[in-house]
Amino acid sequence: MRSNLTKARTCVYNINYHIVWTVKYRRKILNGKVEEYLKKELLTIAKEKDFIIHAMECNEDHVHLFVSAHPKISPSYIVKMCKGITGRKLFLQFPEISKQLWKNTLWNSSFYIETVGSTSEENVKRYIENQKGKE
Repeated sequence: MRSNLTKARTCVYNINYHIVWTVKYRRKILNGKVEEYLKKELLTIAKEKDFIIHAMECNEDHVHLFVSAHPKISPSYIVKMCKGITGRKLFLQFPEISKQLWKNTLWNSSFYIETVGSTSEENVKRYIENQKGKE
């Protein structure tokens, strides 16, 4: 049996997602301390909401995540938790970013998501890791 399978009480699974979302108006605010704080918060959210972040990278105006989750956790729930919680906390921690964004909306409402099979896991991880600094 493959080693990347996860065993739960009622199922065995390997469910992975590549998720990307952008800052509203593509404002370039995800750098330095903001980026550092965002990554820390995303790891905390993943732990609290019971999914795993395998790879993560921020460009100045968007976020890439490679995550896996139990089948009971929907991909839209993962995105909702990540965007909702980090949006609120980033505005509280860094009030100066509200000068570039208004209506307390940090993230665009849409997102990109794709499922990732076991044969392409390493390719997606490598792609995400290589996104830093690319436009």
